[in-house]
Amino acid sequence: MALLNSLASSLESYRGRDRLIRTLGYCCQLVGGVLVEQCPSRSEMGRRLLVVSAQLSHCRTVLRLFDDPAMFVYTKQYGLGTEEEDIFIRLLSVLSNMADQLYYPCEHVAWAADAKVLQVDAARWWTLSTALWILSLLLGVVRSLWTALKLRQMLRSPTGAFTSQLPRSKRRAMEARMWSEVLTLLSNLADLANAVHWLPRGVLWAGHFPPWLVGLMGTISSLLSMYQAARAGGTAEADSS
Repeated sequence: MALLNSLASSLESYRGRDRLIRTLGYCCQLVGGVLVEQCPSRSEMGRRLLVVSAQLSHCRTVLRLFDDPAMFVYTKQYGLGTEEEDIFIRLLSVLSNMADQLYYPCEHVAWAADAKVLQVDAARWWTLSTALWILSLLLGVVRSLWTALKLRQMLRSPTGAFTSQLPRSKRRAMEARMWSEVLTLLSNLADLANAVHWLPRGVLWAGHFPPWLVGLMGTISSLLSMYQAARAGGTAEADSS
C-alpha cells in the first residue's frame, strides 16, 4: 500500500509522470529487443513491446512541447550563476542551460517536420537537437565528475583539518551529495551512449546499437533518476518532520 501511495504521489507531478513514462518505454524496448533477437517464438510479442516503446517516446516528445517556458524561467533565474562559488561549475552550468534552452525549439521543429506541419528536413533538425543534448550531457558529466572529486578530496583530506571540525550531519550530507553526483554521472553516461547512437551513421558508434542495448542504457539511466528522485523526496520529508 505504501508503494502504491508513493507511486500515486509521484504521478501527481509532471516530472514524476515523465520519469515513469521514460522508464516504462525503455523497459519495453529492452525486453522487446531481447525477445525479437533471442527468442524467435516470441518475436511477435517483442515487436509489440517495441511499438509500445516508440509510442511512449513519442508521448514524451509531445509533452516536451510545453517545456520551453519552464526552462526559460530556470535559465533566467540562474543567470550567470553569481551565487555559485566555483567559477568552473558556474561556466559549465551556464553553457548547459544554453544548450538545454536551444534543444527544445530544435526538437519541436523536428517533431513538426515529422508531423508534416512544417516543410523542412526533419532529419537535420533531429540531428541538431541530438547534438545539443549530447553537449548538455557532456557538460553534465564534467560537472558531476568535478563536484564529486572535490567533495571526495574534502572528505579524505590527509590532514583531516577541515572534515574533523564538521558536525556529523554535515559530513553525512557531503557524502550523500558526492554519491548523488556519482549516480548523476553514471546516468548521464548511459544517456550519452544512446545519444551518440542516434547521430547520423559514421559518427563513432552511431546506428550500431541493437534495440535491446538502447533499452538497457535507457533503463539504467531512468532507474538511477527515479532512485535519486525518491531519495531526495525521502530526505525532504525527513527534514520537514
